[in-house]
Amino acid sequence: MREIVLDTETTGLDPNNGHRVVEIGCLELMNHVPSGRTYHCYINPERDMPAEAFAVHGLSEDFLATKPLFAELVDELMTFLSDSPLVIHNAEFDMRFLNAELKRSGRPLLDSSRAIDTVGIARRKFPGAPASLDALCRRFAIDNSARTLHGALLDAELLAEVYLELIGGRQPGLSLAVSAGEEGTVTAAAVERPYREPRPHGISEVERTAHRAFLDKLKEPIWLS
Repeated sequence: MREIVLDTETTGLDPNNGHRVVEIGCLELMNHVPSGRTYHCYINPERDMPAEAFAVHGLSEDFLATKPLFAELVDELMTFLSDSPLVIHNAEFDMRFLNAELKRSGRPLLDSSRAIDTVGIARRKFPGAPASLDALCRRFAIDNSARTLHGALLDAELLAEVYLELIGGRQPGLSLAVSAGEEGTVTAAAVERPYREPRPHGISEVERTAHRAFLDKLKEPIWLS
């Protein structure tokens, strides 16, 4: 099973007010284990950078001015995403921004049903508790000390760890492990288990006699029909 953990950084809070995506970070999971494949890009938003947004991610207008436009990156982004489910923290925010960029580029929009919202999972699992990425990192003892500013790829990497904890731990299937093979293929490690003889499941004559004695005490038991 392939999933993509995704995060974006933007110039503001609402694409309907002219705000744009400036950074996208993606990380591939195979069977709930990071495969090592990532996608990351900075994007020229073709507009200024508000001070409030700069304080969050530190991406300046001058830095982004030399980066590609979204339309120049959309093909490689969509190839990486393919048709995989998208694991996103506060999915509605990122999906609205991505769909605004896709619409501007004349591309099909992402279906909201593809999104797995980790905020929703966290709120269902821990009602009333903080559900920010930093709060969940603290809950699961995930080191986020490098997160002095928001960054799409770093946040996607942290979110991948959070997501795996939210769904039950980092080694699904008891002892499964995944490793990257040649050309990025992923293989599951074989697990050696000792052979055990099947246990007998038939009842003994003593148990059969005791069961019949119990039925004799019942009125018209259905087990005798």
